[in-house]
Amino acid sequence: MRVMVIIKATKDSEAGVLPDTRLMKEMGDFNEELVKAGVMLDGEGLHPSSRGVRVRFAADGKRTVIDGPFAETKELICGFWLWQVKSMEEAIEWLRRCPNPHLEECEVEIRPVYEAEDFGEAFTPEMREQEDRIRAETARLKG
Repeated sequence: MRVMVIIKATKDSEAGVLPDTRLMKEMGDFNEELVKAGVMLDGEGLHPSSRGVRVRFAADGKRTVIDGPFAETKELICGFWLWQVKSMEEAIEWLRRCPNPHLEECEVEIRPVYEAEDFGEAFTPEMREQEDRIRAETARLKG
């Protein structure tokens, strides 16, 4: 199963405060463990929301662009991993070994990623073929 591990933002991360050398080394070592174990598929830190935008989709199809920063820090993320694990319990065990991503109290969320099987018959063979093509192309682009 694939899971997304979502690192929630803090006031410091939203202010653009970068991790110190010690934390960067600890996180690098942890990422290396994840890769060696075949768990980590991807992962990145994100710039503060002040450098981002949101696009609001109205029911009538209109799109509105909203510039950051965004007010509710507790609702924002500052980084993520995409992991391949056998179970949610395995993901939890890996996360228990993770260094604290901030130098303060914080939360990290784990959420399962939908797989093709989760959509049942609504996910047609044509859609499966399209999904396979898209995954192959994105893998090629990542090189």
